[in-house]
Amino acid sequence: MGALFLRDVRLGLRAGGGALVGILFFLAVIAVVPFGVGPDLKLLARIGAAMLWVGALLATLLGLDRLFQADRDDGSLDLLIMASERHMLPLTILVKCLAHWSVSVLPLVIASPLLGLFMNMEPAAIGATALTLLVGTPAITLIGAVGAAVAVSLPRGGLLVSVIILPLAIPVLIFGVSASYGAVEDPAPFLAPFLILGAITLFFAVLGPVAAAIALRSSAD
Repeated sequence: MGALFLRDVRLGLRAGGGALVGILFFLAVIAVVPFGVGPDLKLLARIGAAMLWVGALLATLLGLDRLFQADRDDGSLDLLIMASERHMLPLTILVKCLAHWSVSVLPLVIASPLLGLFMNMEPAAIGATALTLLVGTPAITLIGAVGAAVAVSLPRGGLLVSVIILPLAIPVLIFGVSASYGAVEDPAPFLAPFLILGAITLFFAVLGPVAAAIALRSSAD
């Protein structure tokens, strides 16, 4: 599993600026917000956490269709399916998801505090948003593994992956934004939505790889 993780990390870094493209898209989404809502600094600070989460969600969707596509193109996906026993394939998928998250999504989390300054957010709000992104974005990747496994055999499955993922990612978005607001809004709680966000990530850490393994075996058959 360690060798598989390092292999996928190296392939992700060699893929041609996957993390850089995600960060640039993230920056583009945040940069156009002031043009749409106006230069009101108080309004930007109030919606900053929500826009960071929306931007991170959209940027995460960019590379999810390539989660299994390269392995399918060179035939290694079939070897992984045949070499893994039924109870080991979900673990293999979990490791691939962790590698994809480390290469493509973790840079977005690291860049989020800088983009939070663009939105005139308070330091507490920036820290809370970065923390919720760190905890919540793995759930989006794990959900995306299911969509990528379903669409891996289709010639143009990128749009299908987004359609499958978005409805399932809405709870992650809701509780991530709620926890971010709870860190700065006095009546709103922070801990409760943050714990629910962590529970959602743990839930999909179990369910996502299992569902993706079933989809991959079905596509292989």
